[in-house]
Amino acid sequence: MAFEEKRAWAMAVIALAGYAVYVVLVLNGAAGRPLVEAPYVGALVWTIAFGIVAGIASGIWFGIAARNDGLQADERDREIGRIGDHIGQSFVVIGGMSAMALAIVEAPYFWIANVLYLCFVLSAVLGSAAKIALYRRGML
Repeated sequence: MAFEEKRAWAMAVIALAGYAVYVVLVLNGAAGRPLVEAPYVGALVWTIAFGIVAGIASGIWFGIAARNDGLQADERDREIGRIGDHIGQSFVVIGGMSAMALAIVEAPYFWIANVLYLCFVLSAVLGSAAKIALYRRGML
């Protein structure tokens, strides 16, 4: 398995696990109240921070392993990375536009923050899935 494919798997797992933890924390924090009143900022900040640290740590881990194996990124790896990033970034744009629309209609901050976080997670997962698919099935 290529170094970049391993990183894609790690990013997808980290993003999904972090978001799952966030959702559980927010739902438990709501405790029967409306979701908009649930304390979400602490869970949001900590799960994002954990995701960043875990992503960096996994990148370092796989980088060390790839160096010891003598694996280096080639043109194919760079092209797959570029295509996967473009596909994943579509959800960053969707999230930004959705947050802007929510701000225009003066939606509660809870919904604006959550739509942005969800789209960041979907961006990471979709981009990783695209990279994995390109590694597994090849490029046209």
